[in-house]
Amino acid sequence: MYKAHFNLRELPFGITPDTSFFFACSNYQAALNTLLIATTNGEGFIKITGEVGTGKTLLCRKFMATLDENFVTAYIPNPSLEPRTLMLALADELEISLDKDVDQHQLMKSINLRLLKLAERGKKVVLCLDEAQALPLESLEALRLLTNLETEKRKLLQIVLFGQPELNLKLQKNAIRQLTQRITFEYEIAPLTKDDMAFYIFHRLNVAGFAGSRLFTRGALRRLYGASGGIPRLVNILAHKSLMAAYGEGAQTVGAANVRVAVKDTFPTKSRAWLWRLFGGSILFFALIDVAMDYFK
Repeated sequence: MYKAHFNLRELPFGITPDTSFFFACSNYQAALNTLLIATTNGEGFIKITGEVGTGKTLLCRKFMATLDENFVTAYIPNPSLEPRTLMLALADELEISLDKDVDQHQLMKSINLRLLKLAERGKKVVLCLDEAQALPLESLEALRLLTNLETEKRKLLQIVLFGQPELNLKLQKNAIRQLTQRITFEYEIAPLTKDDMAFYIFHRLNVAGFAGSRLFTRGALRRLYGASGGIPRLVNILAHKSLMAAYGEGAQTVGAANVRVAVKDTFPTKSRAWLWRLFGGSILFFALIDVAMDYFK
């Protein structure tokens, strides 16, 4: 609705992971570098964790897109699968032809043979599992056994686990302590800082075709950060709705009042949800917050 109004080629704040919008601030670049170094070194397990909405899926896709032709990638977006189904999903990703009623022994043998053939061609295979906190313990153990497949020189399969903090709790369980010991590289993605969020907004607008100097006022950015806590997904949702509100007014810039409309429409956001519970959902309390923010903008 507002693309032509703000001279944009595309919507800048979609929540679909689009690698063209990847924002290489120090936090995300460090995570990407960790992944690239670990896979180049041929490590068995790598772990990336972060809160909901911090951009793990986008980082995963950017990572896979960055790998060169020496790598073969397999991606499983929803690994809440029991061990056999998980192995079948991996076989499908590796383009392995299987009989309909293949037994477990033949399944593992086929995967091993495929990995060996890829290794003979000089290929490194990387399996990326998104939402890894959903993996059952039995499936995590099956993955550990997969990393036992190796030549005299290196592992045949590297596994990257992308998950929410709950993954850390699961990996502390005694039943899978052997897997935990094999995680040699890990990184935790933090929310954007206030300054990074401002650059993030500018970056996404620039990628979307905005050629002006400033579309969001300082007051709008301050309120946007306060409401989102620097969580990229929340930033995207609120920025998109703020642009809609500004467009509805015929404004050429997004002000703090437009962000306030977006926040109320999305309420409660992460950074204010605990206050909402603490004060029993008092609309008066949040109205006072909005008045105070307007005063200091």
